[in-house]
Amino acid sequence: MKDKIFGWELILDLYDCDPKKISTKKEIQSYVDRLCKLIKMKQYGKTLIPHFGHEKPHISGYSLVQLIETSSITGHFSELWNSAHINIFSCKRYDPKLAMEFSKKFFEAKRVSKRYIVRKIKTD
Repeated sequence: MKDKIFGWELILDLYDCDPKKISTKKEIQSYVDRLCKLIKMKQYGKTLIPHFGHEKPHISGYSLVQLIETSSITGHFSELWNSAHINIFSCKRYDPKLAMEFSKKFFEAKRVSKRYIVRKIKTD
């Protein structure tokens, strides 16, 4: 059996972020627009950026869903912990280091935890 690459996924946990950047819809929209240009991904449709989870402080905040022609960018932002949790998945290759460095700088994160996964399909 051989493996074929289906896509690449970068998982970022950004800590000690600028509170304004993670709690402002306009800033989050700017982030995803600039990220897509930087990693050469074409946005598909409007960005969804709802603010919800108001009943529980640990889940309250914005979430981000941006479809791209080759998959999606999602994010969840915790105002309680000043953190951002972002997934970039694409069937088109991109530079994960560039995406991570941009994300850290944009949100002014002091710490970053990252994982990069190559997603595969098993074939005969």
